[in-house]
Amino acid sequence: MTKKETKYKKPRKGKWVILSVTIVLGLLALWTINAFAKQIRQSEQEKVRLWANAISQKSELMTSTETFFNEVGIDERRKVKLYIDVLQSFNKTDLGSDAEFYLSYVSYIVDSSRTPFMILDSDSVITSCGNIYPTASEDRALIGTKVTPGLLLFFSQNPPFHYKIWGIPLTLMYRESQIYSDMREALDNLTRSFLAEVTNNSVFVPVIVVDSTRSHVLGSGNIRNSDFDTPKKLQRKLTDMTNVNEPITLRLANQRLAYVYYESTPLLRMLRILPMAYLFLAIILIIISYNLFRTARSDEENRIWVGMAKETAHQLGTPISSLSGWADYLEGKTLEEPYIGEIRKDIDRLDTIARRFSKIGSVPELTDEDLCQVIRHTISYMEKRSPRKVHFETTLPDRPVIVPLNRYLFEWVIENICKNAIDAMEGRGTFTTIVTTESGLVHIDLCDTGKGIPQSQQKLVFESGFSTKQRGWGLGLSLARRIVQEYHKGKIILKYSVPGQGTVFRITLPRR
Repeated sequence: MTKKETKYKKPRKGKWVILSVTIVLGLLALWTINAFAKQIRQSEQEKVRLWANAISQKSELMTSTETFFNEVGIDERRKVKLYIDVLQSFNKTDLGSDAEFYLSYVSYIVDSSRTPFMILDSDSVITSCGNIYPTASEDRALIGTKVTPGLLLFFSQNPPFHYKIWGIPLTLMYRESQIYSDMREALDNLTRSFLAEVTNNSVFVPVIVVDSTRSHVLGSGNIRNSDFDTPKKLQRKLTDMTNVNEPITLRLANQRLAYVYYESTPLLRMLRILPMAYLFLAIILIIISYNLFRTARSDEENRIWVGMAKETAHQLGTPISSLSGWADYLEGKTLEEPYIGEIRKDIDRLDTIARRFSKIGSVPELTDEDLCQVIRHTISYMEKRSPRKVHFETTLPDRPVIVPLNRYLFEWVIENICKNAIDAMEGRGTFTTIVTTESGLVHIDLCDTGKGIPQSQQKLVFESGFSTKQRGWGLGLSLARRIVQEYHKGKIILKYSVPGQGTVFRITLPRR
């Protein structure tokens, strides 16, 4: 490796070191954020788990309370049945003085529980009643009157008892006691409070409570109604929630079943995507930073190119003018005409070089040119100034190929590649130019039989400063790419290169 190659690779290594450090710092920050998000996520999951456990335990408590209330209702009916049994005992003649005792005892039981009741005869006349109104006098006023539809509706809660005393058919109707009614109202209030607590939870869990059919919503919280305002949306939402958490089964009053569907809190959902969002942001920042770095480097190269080109054109201007004057002076002297002609050609050549440098850094004017003619002219010029053992072969289409070109700059590209090929062949070999066309494009393949380019260096050939030659500046191919891609909107690539066999460069240009 030459010193120039070493100098070239140092800034590239520095760039990759900076990029590597940036990536490592970004990954470290991402790992820290992910660890922090994981801790918060675990905390949120624990809150949701505790909330779900509390819901399950309260549901079990409500189930136990419902069972207790049902037992109380059974006990009330048992008391009324006992009262009927005592009344029916009057059909027996062997009770004696115990009958009055049993009747007063059972009546006390019914009265102490404040169970509303009334006894009707076969004509629907009230023969006895109690605990219907707040005062006993109001109850006594009903005795001997015909039962009203309102009273029948009031006592329609439980099935009546039919029995006979001394052959007289009677009907006893009763309603749950005030104590039982108060307890039932308390249970209903507890159910409503429980559902409200489930849906309006303090951990902000999105929740939907549905009945046993899973089609009717009993309550919802921390979720938009528009997400389940139709049966189809409801079923889809319940399915999505089931994929996150298994629903909790609740047993409400009257043995009703309900199901609690819930999903993660908004914070928990955000924490799940937070690391990916930061990773995406980090990638974007790295890409932007890299592009800014590359743009800054490209701008710096542009300024160097333009400054160098303008100064070179300026420096060439003075000797060219002087040489033109000397050529005019020598034409009238004894110098032979062929020599004057060659001097004129070299002066024209210097003028062309000055024009090329003067166009670097500005937008060149493109004109329609016959590509075949431009290539013939350039190859002919290079052939006369190349070693005799370098052979030139050219394969061109029979018809003109019209391409928008800046002739001065494009000839420069061909010359640069040709000079590199002659150096690679070390003055002995074949340089071949092949032009092919296809729809809207023209391809120029420039081939040599030189020593080739190693695989490890092929990606660097168009970089500024890269050169495999001891005294090369590494600007020729970089300049060629700039002229082809930026000025002519074409493309130049290293198509093929094998050490010891040769190299092929391809230039692709748009056609008229």
